[in-house]
Amino acid sequence: MTDAFLFDTVRTPRGRGRPDGALHEVTALALSAQVLDALAARTGLEGPLIEDVIWGNVTQIGEQGGCLARSAVLMSGLDPAIPGLSVNRFCASGLEAVILAANQVRGGAGEGYIAGGVESMSRVPMGSDGAAIAADPMLAMKALFVPQGIAADLIATRHGFTRTEADALAVESQRRAARAWDEGRFARSILPVTDRNGLVILDRDEHPRPGTDMQSLGALKPAFRDIGEGMPGFDRVALLRYPDLERIEHIHHAGNSSGIVDGAAAVLVGSAEFGRRLGLRPRARIRSTARVGTEPTIMLTGPIPATERALAAAGMRVADIDLFEVNEAFASVVLLFLRHFGVDPHRVNPNGGAIALGHPLGATGAMLIGTLIDELERQDKATGLVTLCVASGMGAAAVIERV
Repeated sequence: MTDAFLFDTVRTPRGRGRPDGALHEVTALALSAQVLDALAARTGLEGPLIEDVIWGNVTQIGEQGGCLARSAVLMSGLDPAIPGLSVNRFCASGLEAVILAANQVRGGAGEGYIAGGVESMSRVPMGSDGAAIAADPMLAMKALFVPQGIAADLIATRHGFTRTEADALAVESQRRAARAWDEGRFARSILPVTDRNGLVILDRDEHPRPGTDMQSLGALKPAFRDIGEGMPGFDRVALLRYPDLERIEHIHHAGNSSGIVDGAAAVLVGSAEFGRRLGLRPRARIRSTARVGTEPTIMLTGPIPATERALAAAGMRVADIDLFEVNEAFASVVLLFLRHFGVDPHRVNPNGGAIALGHPLGATGAMLIGTLIDELERQDKATGLVTLCVASGMGAAAVIERV
């Protein structure tokens, strides 16, 4: 099997996903085109050398619909002979795009791919596509669907995680993200976003709140208590699946959950021959990948079996991994990962995570790949693992190693 190498990555800063956010004026299409052009310029891509652009985006409706990947190719300076494929694995869509590209290369179906993703959450709100898992009552009742925040609180209740633990993780995420920016740890991969006139409108992640402390988080109201305990009563739905629990403790709020943001990221994936043709030295290679389905009510536990499967496929143990990027969809997701694997917390999300930086759904997985490669190089470490929980009960993971 051919090795799949990662040659370079680029990402936009994350803009707050609301009308007054810095990237609200920029469409998902324009964000995508800017990162595609930047990656091509950085790596010397010319002509139809790329087999495909595989692009994650979750809310595929309106201006984010209609195979956004192909539209992005046509909007960018890439050769129009390059096709495009949009993929949706909810929160893991950006990682899924990289996995698909890598496995195509490994299987001999083309030598070079661009993979990544985008989400403009300020312009195309999450859930506005009317997903069947939430909107179709037949499926919702069969799957005992609850919103992700209820699922995060369900994890905390089942495993005994307290609000204090969740808030402490959030404070640490903010501290690490601020330090990473202050020390220039993101500088290699960041692409400043420009407007139509070429003026920079955002060159730094907009979501972090460096002054966050336990006292400020303690003043926040649990975000999912009302829809859980009141109408429409999602706690009762969750307890149908988990009748051993007396009640659900609601510990999550805006400060210990991932931020709603806009952003895009791209990764150049290819074979060794592809790199030689372009005169590029690979920065890392994909060692193994995994996707899993999990119980859909609690839904967010996928990083554990996905990690176990990816490690088994690589013939590795947790102790063999130097650094981890575990998406901070909610604090309880990371707390569960840390407890299950007994990993040193300093090896997990060393530059903060989505609680501080934000989670642009379709782009996050590709962003984490870039962050991990940069940090492996900075620390002179060899191996890393990226994993994300996924809505409706899935998980995805990939093991990478430096070259």
